[in-house]
Amino acid sequence: MNLILDKNLGNSYSSKSQKIRVITENWVSSQIFCPSCGNFVYSYVNNKPVADFYCKKCVEDFELKSKKGKISKKVSAGAYSKMIERINSSTKPNFFFMGYLESWFVNDFFVIPKHFFIPEIIEKRKALSENAKRAGWVGSYILFSKIPDSGKIYYIENGKEFSKKEILAKWQKTAFLKDIKKVELKGWILDIMNCIDALHKKEFTLIDLYKFEFELKNIHPDNKHIKDKIRQQLQFLRDKNYLDFIGSGKYRLK
Repeated sequence: MNLILDKNLGNSYSSKSQKIRVITENWVSSQIFCPSCGNFVYSYVNNKPVADFYCKKCVEDFELKSKKGKISKKVSAGAYSKMIERINSSTKPNFFFMGYLESWFVNDFFVIPKHFFIPEIIEKRKALSENAKRAGWVGSYILFSKIPDSGKIYYIENGKEFSKKEILAKWQKTAFLKDIKKVELKGWILDIMNCIDALHKKEFTLIDLYKFEFELKNIHPDNKHIKDKIRQQLQFLRDKNYLDFIGSGKYRLK
């Protein structure tokens, strides 16, 4: 994979944002494959309102968000109302994220499957002041901290490339989330995935997860049976082959 962006592609554009868009989208078209099936991705002509790229084989859509420098814990995502509308839409795309260096080197590139996007991962920004050009406009951020590690599938991380086999396998590992339509149920599953990530270990116990009871209670204040819910989600993740139950209240991530 060529990790150097062709900056000369933007020479015919006066707008900085337009230059970056052309340069980064050209790189994706030439270097990136669909994480769902491994086929090529193609650019939409003049950009489709809801996506930048598509896969002809599995009909997945992708939108690209790029920035100079290291991608932080959150990234700007446009108007809050529009973002929430897209999150709740059946036509929402998957998201590609790119971080490139001053030298035009692609340092990070990953995809977040659309089935990880729920309203809770979108943060509402403060409205622009009345003196601003777009007074009253309310933007948003995508909060990566709310997305489990398994939902951030890297092609490139800190300049290191991952194999196509690894990327396709990681995508398939959480494909079961596509079938979960209820936002509340999906929210619970993602919360438990995040709790497991926070343990930073391959094997863990039910007692380890119970330590997040107070935190989960704050997220789900109406639920009076947090421990029951934890056990229920662990059983679900076991049934979906996301983790193994190895006996005596012990689990292992696959």
